[in-house]
Parts: sequence; structure tokens; C-alpha cells
Amino acid sequence: MKQDPISIFIVEDDAVYSAVLGHFLSLNPDFHVKKFNTAKNFLSAVYEKPDIVTLDYSMPDTNGDLLLMQVKELSPDTKVIIISGQEDIKVAVELFKKGADDYIVKDGDTQERLWLSIRNMRENISLKKEVSSLQQEVAKKYNFQKAMIGNSHTLKQVFSLMEKAASTNITVTVTGETGTGKDLVAKAIHFNSDRKKFPFVPVNVAAIPRELLESELFGHEKGAFTGANAKRIGKFEEANNGTLFLDEIGEMDINMQAKLLRVLQEQEISRVGSNELIKINVRIIVATHRNLLDQVKKGKFREDLFYRLLGLTVHLPPLRERGSDIILVAKHFIDEFCRENNFSKKHLSGDAKKKLMLHSFPGNIRELKSVVELASVMCDTEEIMEEHIQINSQANNHFRSASDSLTLKQFTAQLIQHCLDTNNYDVLKVASQLDVGKSTIYRMVNNNELKLQKNADNKLHDK
Repeated sequence: MKQDPISIFIVEDDAVYSAVLGHFLSLNPDFHVKKFNTAKNFLSAVYEKPDIVTLDYSMPDTNGDLLLMQVKELSPDTKVIIISGQEDIKVAVELFKKGADDYIVKDGDTQERLWLSIRNMRENISLKKEVSSLQQEVAKKYNFQKAMIGNSHTLKQVFSLMEKAASTNITVTVTGETGTGKDLVAKAIHFNSDRKKFPFVPVNVAAIPRELLESELFGHEKGAFTGANAKRIGKFEEANNGTLFLDEIGEMDINMQAKLLRVLQEQEISRVGSNELIKINVRIIVATHRNLLDQVKKGKFREDLFYRLLGLTVHLPPLRERGSDIILVAKHFIDEFCRENNFSKKHLSGDAKKKLMLHSFPGNIRELKSVVELASVMCDTEEIMEEHIQINSQANNHFRSASDSLTLKQFTAQLIQHCLDTNNYDVLKVASQLDVGKSTIYRMVNNNELKLQKNADNKLHDK
């Protein structure tokens, strides 16, 4: 079985010996080897966190003990193999105490001993990488708040529904505009449910040609159709005891909908080209950006399947309705992007925040991520300015200031007014969206800072 590649740094001032070691280790295509002839050059590259370092104990520009401690401090997980021209047991023991993982004396057997040492370390390195990867994945999947960032009232309602969904096996329908994160909701529900130890299998219905979807979902027998050269297990069988996530269910062909309905009712499938019935136990989560009830009325979606899938509906609000969540999500993506690309931490200026808040984000979370990642690249300092926020003007703001400069008070009033205008002056809804008190809005109306439509003052005004 092919093993993961590992990175090896050779720190050796003898150019000939360094070339010999480098050539020897590079014979394995999975070894990515770099050579350094000074401690200074090596330490400037330690941030790359190599898996293994072979360290000449007698480097001319530093002390071997000190260099070892610097490596362990800067990259604790890096394995260090000391290569020394002196066979001194006391020195070797002291180096092991300070963190060295192996000690090899330069002689005729050095290469073979080095190869054996790296081979023994490799399995441990691969295991650590796998454990680390799993821990990161589990951390993301098991926490609703990490799956979706925000403190708005509308998002808290989503979290509440997700918790209810995770505690039962009810069918879940996730609705929302493109880019709102429907797939993240499906994953979070699965990995917080009793089925978390079993597979989560996603299927994007819109991405599969209609003539292939039946085989994709139910599998097929060898020879079932031209090109079926072997038996294939379908997504339902693959997801058995786990969760099948059918994304963009509204794009499913009407004839395929009838077959899906039968499977959901009978909890059994038959592969294409077979009459054998196979019992399944699968939790279904579906997602769509369409209004399925409208699709039913238009005859494009079966009414019986609609009610069979309805279950618990989790609606994801568009980003423009989540108020200050825009800034929280932007900060999250900026921090994540800077960490992944070894950038220094960056933050948004006041004007940059204002520009983000003024944009309607038709592409939602996906658009915001692209915008702030580009801004992080374009910004040469630690502060992301307004000019770094590049937004397509064709899909731009629902409202803009007549002035290029607004005070915080003016900006707040403009933002609230915009939300009132676009929400039919529903004060309670706007207060919930922006996480402000409704009394604050009415006070600003009384101070002529905001305007409500005629007769809107009494709308939903509970005393």
C-alpha cells in the first residue's frame, strides 16, 4: 500500500557528504529532500515543519546542542536524527535527553542505518498525521457553532432546529439560497446524531445526468446496460445505517422521483438489472434552493414525494438577513486563510466593514469567502482597507450612501432604514435580523432618524 510522502531536511556543511545523502534518500520518490549547508539557512526554513531532519552535530556556525533545542522549540513534531563523526556515548545520551530521536555515527554503514531509522520513524509519522487529520475533521463536524459562524437571532433558531433534527431520525429538508451552507447543516446533523459512526454519503442530484442517476443511487449488476462491466454498489447501500444527503433534490427528474418514493416507503432497493430486493436503513436529508411547494403546483415535483420528504424543515437565511454575522463570518474566513497561507494576522478597517455590510451578497457565504480571501491577498499590511474589498458592481448593493464618509451613527441609521425598506417595515423582524432592540428602532423613528411607512408605526407594535 502506498504510504504518505514525508519531507526530509539534510543539514550538513560538507557539500560532498550532503550531496551523497541527498541522492541516497531521493532514490525513494516519496521522500521530499532539501539540503542546507548552514544552520542559519536551515532555521529560516524550519517554519515548513519538516517530518525529519538529519543534523550534522558539528556545524561550523552553531553549537549542535543549541541547534537541536531550537528545532524542537520551533517544530516540536519534527524527528531529529543526529549524524556525528564522533562515537561518544555520553554525548549521544545527552542528545537523547534533549530530544534527539536517533544518533548515527559517520562510517561505512551510515546510509543503511539512516535508511532503517527513517523507515522506522515513517510509520509513526503517518499515524500522527492521520490522527491529527481525523481530530480536525471531527472538531469541525461535531460542533454546530463551528460549522456555521454567527450570533444573529435567525441563526440561533437554525441551531435549535439542527439540535432537534440530530436527536431524532426524522427526514430533514434544508432550504435556502445558493451558497448559504446547506451541505454544512446536513453534515452537522449527521455527525451529531446516533448515526455518526456510520457513513455520510452526499449526492448532488443536479450534477448527475438523469439517465445515470438511478444507477448512482441504487447500483447495478454486471451487464445491466452497455458499459456496466462490473457490479456496482449504489449510494443507498453505501449509506446503510448512516445518512444519505440528496442535494438539489428539486432538480430530480419526475420519473426518478417515483422510484425514490417507493424506496423511501418500502425501505428497500433493487439494483438496476436485478430483481433482488435489498433492505436498507438510511436516514434521508435533502436540500434545495427551490420552493418545492411551487414546484408541486407547477407539476415538476410529485406531491406525494413532497410530503414524504417534508419532515423537519431547516431554512437557512441569506447572509444579507443576518446583520452583523457578516463581519463575524468574514473574520473567520480571513483568519482561516491567513493561517493556511502563513500570512500574518489581518483585520478589517472600519470602512472595509462598512463596505461589506452595505453589500447584499447574492452569492451568500460562498461569495463572502471569495471576497475576503482576495482582500487578504491584495492587502500588504495587517489592515484590510475598503479598496481591498473588491465587489462586482453588477451584483452590488441594494443601497449606497450619497457620501463616501459616514459616521457610525449615520451608518447604523442607514443600515436599519435599508432593512426596514426591504422587509415591508416589519420592526420586529428587522430588530431580530440586526440583533437590536425594537425600542431602539422606535426611538430613532421618534427622533426622525428613521422613517416608517404610513400606518406602519402600529404594525406589530406590542406594548
